[in-house]
This record gives sequence, structure tokens and C-alpha cells, in this order.
Amino acid sequence: MDERAANRRFLMAARLPIGSAEAQSEPASKAGRLRALLQAPALSFIMEAHNGLSGKIVEEAGFEGIWASGLSMSAALGVRDNNEASWTQVLEMLEFMADATTIPILVDGDTGYGNFNNVRRLVRKLCQRGIGGVCIEDKLFPKTNSFIGENQPLADVDEFCGRIKAGKDSQSDDDFQLVARVEALIAGWGMEEALRRAEAYREAGADAVLIHSKKATADEITGFCESWGGRAPVVIVPTMYHRTPTQTFRDAGVSMVIWANHNMRAAVSAMRSVCQAIKESESLTAVEEEIAPVREVFALTGQEELAAAEARYLAAAGGPRAILLAASRGEELGPLTERRPKCMIDVRGEPLLQRLVRTLNGSGLRDVTVVRGYRKEAIDLAGIESVDNDRYDETGEAASLACAYNRLYGPCLVSYGDILFRRHVLDSLLAAEGDIVTVVDARRRTDSARSPDRTVDWVRCSRPFTGSYLDDDRVTLEAIGSDAAEPESAHGEFIGLTKLSENGATLVRGALDAMSKDGSLDAADLPELLARLVAQGAAIDVLYVTGHWLDVDDAFDLASLRNLV
Repeated sequence: MDERAANRRFLMAARLPIGSAEAQSEPASKAGRLRALLQAPALSFIMEAHNGLSGKIVEEAGFEGIWASGLSMSAALGVRDNNEASWTQVLEMLEFMADATTIPILVDGDTGYGNFNNVRRLVRKLCQRGIGGVCIEDKLFPKTNSFIGENQPLADVDEFCGRIKAGKDSQSDDDFQLVARVEALIAGWGMEEALRRAEAYREAGADAVLIHSKKATADEITGFCESWGGRAPVVIVPTMYHRTPTQTFRDAGVSMVIWANHNMRAAVSAMRSVCQAIKESESLTAVEEEIAPVREVFALTGQEELAAAEARYLAAAGGPRAILLAASRGEELGPLTERRPKCMIDVRGEPLLQRLVRTLNGSGLRDVTVVRGYRKEAIDLAGIESVDNDRYDETGEAASLACAYNRLYGPCLVSYGDILFRRHVLDSLLAAEGDIVTVVDARRRTDSARSPDRTVDWVRCSRPFTGSYLDDDRVTLEAIGSDAAEPESAHGEFIGLTKLSENGATLVRGALDAMSKDGSLDAADLPELLARLVAQGAAIDVLYVTGHWLDVDDAFDLASLRNLV
């Protein structure tokens, strides 16, 4: 069992009776998890962060805790590490960090921002925000960074013990951790004084001691640990003695290592490099491939969660919904769809279906249901609901729509999952009147590069498209399907996009019921469903468009689609 697994096992059983049901899960609070990390038998590591974004990156990397560095947070605000940032400003940053992450945060609390009274208020506020613990150092307020200057003054031992007691008495979470940072070695006061202070702080109630050193080797640290004898967990910050092998810390009995300021320092180097490159070249070309894509920033900041929340909560306002039929593989695309359905093929760095969903969201359609089939596990997008047609390889589009029967009520949009269209097409459809309105492309799509075997859903309408801006006479569907008309006499092509009112959705559900009873449902496509409705006397209105959309049936379509977007 590796160290991390051993620590996790210890975390699960922390402070709980052996064999109890509760011991099978991690401590509920972040403070409880920090406590368990400090008391675990194996060495643990926490990483510096200075805002919500860097905190997310620390968690993403797999660290089990965050060090909220005073130096780094001050630097992020553009001020010195001398308590120039007020404790309330730091608290605000910590709130963003705690909200953005799920792992415990140990805060660099400097000296506690004053005397015992400041410390107890600080601890209360940290507990309210779900912070795991605070580390306070035995120096005077305002603090001076440990690596600046020599012979820095230290706090009186009894006064500092009062700060510790005040902090422990003020915590609202029993597991909240207070770490006492001993600066005697930094200040040149010697090992004996460091040990004397550490013991006094332990007796005052400190949950752990942080022994600090700015020597280039870890001799002071190992010497302290040997004399300390494990009386309480020991935390170290090996910034200056970074060449020391980590095994040395394990052998010495150190409980936790803090990587204290490296995210901030990395950010400074990276930002300087990018700024200089852009300044010199007056172009983004040199850096664009070296920096994180914007979509990674969106992912880190939870944009997909927002889309899912919008779909859940904004839909309650009664806005239109959408059903996307995306069960087919798209065998004509060959190896591109061996591991994913064609709706998930990449279009300029983003799945086709994601682009379609984004277009729908942009016009206010937040309740989106996708009917999955082939490689359904690959369709895992935020902001959608899904139903599955597990018989996708032996059924058609009508059967896929029937899988979403319980969500088929108006106003509702029904669309193929492998098409894209300009936003104005969708907005025009949503504004159109009628119980059933379908979109027809009035162009003649006879590109010579297309396969002669390609099936096109031609339509005949009550009248052809005129192109007149003033022509707003009603157009209705008369026939639809590959056999409805010859290309030369057809009025256009059905693009796979239809809007239903409440009454229109009722008509469609009725048609699906009838097709299921007479055995025609499994083999039917969406045009056959619409043709059945026309034959029953339903009025299906037509919205003419002239291009501004594409579907994906083969490699030619895919190339055209990438040019469209």
C-alpha cells in the first residue's frame, strides 16, 4: 500500500470506533480531513494556492490539502508580505478558495493579525467559511517575512500561548486545527529555545507545530525532530533546504510538508515570458500554443456546471425544450466513429453536439434531452439530460423519438443531433406560429462532390419559396421523404429541425402510439412520421431558409462543417 493509500485509509477511520459504519467514509468536515492528515502515520503534502483558480489546480493535481500562503496572497494583491493586506481582505480570498475546492485549506495566518482578541475573531470567521485550520507564528504584529533580515524579534511565550488558547476556545468546529509556527531557529535563538517554545505551545493547545529554518540543509529540522520525539505532529516548509531528499523527512518523523509558494513563483515566470513575447512580436502567434486554451479556464471555473444548473432551474420558467436525436453511429465517417458517435466528432476542438447545444442555449432552450445509442457513454456533456435507444442499430429516428416520449410536450424542438445552423435560423423557427413547424432549405443541394447514393429528404409544399421580403403567406407541407418528389420539382430539403406546440406534441405522441401498435415504428424515420401526420390531415407549417446550416453524413460534410463554424 502506497503512502497516499495509507493516509486515505487513516482518514477514513480518523477519530471513529474501529469497525463502525462511520469509519468507512472520510471525516465530514474539511477540518476533520486536515486533522487526519496531520495525524496520519505517513508523510502528507499540501501545496500553495493564492486564489480560487490556483486552488482548483492544486486539487486537480491530486494534493489532499492546500496551503493558503500569506506571501502568495499578498503578492497576488500586489502588496508586501508585511500585513499590508488586511485580514478581512485575506478572508475574502479564502472564501473564494474554499468555495472553489473540496480539499482542506491550512491558512498562513501570520501572527494572528494582533493579540488574542484578533486571533479568536479570526478563528471564528475561518470556521464559518469551512477552512480546515490556521497556522500562526510567534512573531510580532505587523509581521516580517521570515526570509528577510536577521535577528527578528519574537513574541513573548506566555503572550503567544494566550493567542493559541484564545483560538482553540473560539473554534466552532471541534476538528479545526491550530498549528503553532516556531520561529526561534529563523531568528537565531537556537535549538533549545525552539524546543522550549514548541512544548509550551503544545501545552497551550496547539494541534501541531511548524518548525521553520532557512538553512540550506535540513540539519536543524532533523535535529529538532529527534529531540522532539513525536510529542505532536511536526510540519515543515522546505523552501530553503529543497535539495534534501524527501525520505529524510520521513525518517525524521515529519507529519506534513508544505510546498509554500511555488504556484505564485511559477505564475510570475510564465506571465513575464508571455508578456515579453507578445510585446516583442506584436502578435499572439508565438504564445498561443504555449498557454492554456480558454476552454480549460472555462472547465476550471465550472462553466459546464453552470450550464447544467441553467438547464435544471431556468427550464422551470416554462421555456421551450429540445429533443436531439443522436443515436446513430455515422458509419460513412469510417474510423472517425469507431469509438464515438458522429454527434461527438471534433469540430475545431469541440464536439459537434456541444456546439449544437450551445446554439440552443443561446436562444433560451435550456432543457435539452439527447437520445443516445451507439457508444452512448461517449455522450457526456454538461447541461443535457439523456435517454437511451439501446436498439439503435435496428431502429430509426421515430423509435429514438419515442424513447423521449415522456419529455415530448410543447413547446418543444425536435432536431437531428448531427446538424448545425446559424442562430437566426433557430430564432426564426421559435418565432414562427403553428402547432407543427418544420424547416425546409429552399436551395437545390446538388453538389457534385456528394455521394450519388446519398438520401435527401425532399419536400413538396403548398407553394414554392419566392424570396420576397414581403411574402408572409402561410406555407404548409404536402409531401416529404426521399420519394416525395424529384429534386428538380421539389420545393426544398427537410433539414431535420421541427418545432412543436403543446397541441403539436400531442399529435406527434398520438402518431408514435399508432405506429407502435401497427408495427411501423421501428423502421420509420422522422420524415415518415411527418408524412403520416400530413396524411392524417395535420397542418404542418413550413419555414423556408436558404442555407446557413449543414448536416454531417460523410467526410465532405465534415469538411464543410468545419468551414461553416
